[in-house]
Amino acid sequence: MAEYFIGLISGTSMDGIDTALVAFDDTGAHCVATHGHPIPPMLTGGLRHLADPEHTASVDELGSLDVALGEVMAEAVLTLLEDQHLDPSHIVALGSHGQTVRHRPGAAPPFSLQIGCPHHLAECTGLTVVADFRRRDMAAGGEGAPLVPGFHRAMLHSDAEDRVILNLGGIANITVLPADKGTPLQGFDTGPANALMDAWIRHEKGHPWDSEGAWAASGELDNSLLASMLEDPYFIQPPPKSTGTEYFNLQWIERQLQMANRHIPARNTQRTLAELTVASASDAILKHAPTTQRVLVCGGGAHNRAVMAGLGHRLVNATVESTEAVGLSPDWIEAMAFAWLARETLAGRPGNVPSVTGARKAVVLGSIHPGGVG
Repeated sequence: MAEYFIGLISGTSMDGIDTALVAFDDTGAHCVATHGHPIPPMLTGGLRHLADPEHTASVDELGSLDVALGEVMAEAVLTLLEDQHLDPSHIVALGSHGQTVRHRPGAAPPFSLQIGCPHHLAECTGLTVVADFRRRDMAAGGEGAPLVPGFHRAMLHSDAEDRVILNLGGIANITVLPADKGTPLQGFDTGPANALMDAWIRHEKGHPWDSEGAWAASGELDNSLLASMLEDPYFIQPPPKSTGTEYFNLQWIERQLQMANRHIPARNTQRTLAELTVASASDAILKHAPTTQRVLVCGGGAHNRAVMAGLGHRLVNATVESTEAVGLSPDWIEAMAFAWLARETLAGRPGNVPSVTGARKAVVLGSIHPGGVG
């Protein structure tokens, strides 16, 4: 009999919550239903202000946004259940990644902070909530990210070919999946994906994202600017490594443009940012997974035509395609992953992969907040 879990994640755009209902049975994990729930614009503005590395938030600001987001996450879950005519008692638990507002793996001491109060989420939905997945891995000496490679291995490994799963969310990360299961799992953040493109089009045109990469496709690549961007120390840093919008943000773009010291049309900057995502991810794959035969792309970047075309051009010895080709929607894999991680936590199984995060050992992730159903 299937067990039902829900996975929740709010991404770097901070304007919506991805919610996935996942059934687990003897054949694996199956996405049964999904719901994209909008975050009210005023709350989105507060979250972006809080996450801005140049802004020092007050404790009151942090506390109120934490609760407000937890309540909106509860709305997302209840809407999904209502749409599917499901009673909450049918759900074992939900896994909530929350909204990252700081990820500082290089700080002394390192830390990562996600908000979206799990206590309010549990109280409003009546469901058991598993949350705060990153900090236990960091306590064990890891980066706290990426956490999805274990799920990628469970869902997308092939005995017949060497694969890489490329997740293009706000930040890009790869999971290296050799056909030989005896090979240690690799994975790390390669650099920016949609975060910089979203920040630039929001700054220049007021749009939340570049739909299908149309604006980037209208511009011309600035090779000199791209070369300068690729000199950023993050790209040559060896794994394990992880990053976030604390590092790759609008201020990072503006510093790059200041160093260029010449006028660059805004659409050309967007085109170059798209190619930065392509180049940094491709370089990482070619260096760390040179035998890759298939690159399966998920996340919002899978819909960016400029990025997908660029990946195909650079990775000439591999097939590059969306995870849709193997039956998994690219838009919902991360939400599914946190449903999977919640299940691992409740079963007492480690959710991190030390060879990916750099942790000293495998650990059970997250904190459990019991629900009130039954």
